[in-house]
Amino acid sequence: MLVLLPPSEGKAASGRGAPLKPESLSLPGLAAARAAVLDELVELCTADEEKAREVLGLSEGLRGEIAKNAELRTAGTRPAGEIYTGVLYDALDLASLDTAAKRAAGRALLVFSGLWGAVRVGDRIPSYRCSMGVKLPGLGALGAYWRGPLAEVMPEAAGDGLVLDLRSSAYAAAWKPKGEVAERTASVRVLHSQMVDGVERRSVVSHFNKATKGRLVRDLLRSGARPKRPAELVEALRDLGYVVEAEAPARSGRAWALDVVVTEIH
Repeated sequence: MLVLLPPSEGKAASGRGAPLKPESLSLPGLAAARAAVLDELVELCTADEEKAREVLGLSEGLRGEIAKNAELRTAGTRPAGEIYTGVLYDALDLASLDTAAKRAAGRALLVFSGLWGAVRVGDRIPSYRCSMGVKLPGLGALGAYWRGPLAEVMPEAAGDGLVLDLRSSAYAAAWKPKGEVAERTASVRVLHSQMVDGVERRSVVSHFNKATKGRLVRDLLRSGARPKRPAELVEALRDLGYVVEAEAPARSGRAWALDVVVTEIH
């Protein structure tokens, strides 16, 4: 099983570990693309702070993120699973998993990134600020930039098992499973169900959507479940107590779309 996650805008501070070693990152086929983004981002943030703030879409209060980017090559590192924070990662709570679940997380979880393309949670990276929605002056929109490199490496990374896609739309656009890989891919939407004047109303709540996805991944890792196809994932989630609605795609070469329906927001 391969689980595709979005990163978080907020990130923990860089660690005290050794500086970035690009050659140590997973998916080495992305090395050249990563180097190009890193070079331009560091140059931008070193040369023109005001332009960097505009390009990165940062408020005045986040100006310090520019200095952080300028020092990416020399900053300390820590595992990506510790760098990414926020609602989904708080709910996932990798640090508190038992040993078996942590090993499973290291194999299964892949975090998409505007800077790195995609990294595993055990890859050591510095803290940074560069979303997939950024348009760098030289490379252009990162969502479009990463499509080619990711299309080259992701089919191999997906292997022959289930792909569970929990990415937000900006990151999902950087790589879309196709063909046979798509047929064993399941994307998940979290819906909040409530009764209003005797009628069921369903809505997507962003904060809660992220928290539920984090808990869902945590529960799968802790359970030891190893679904290999979307239909098996549906059964595994139902066994864990989730209300899941799903239908097989009407056409071949399409991903499954799963709705996880909840009645409480927390």
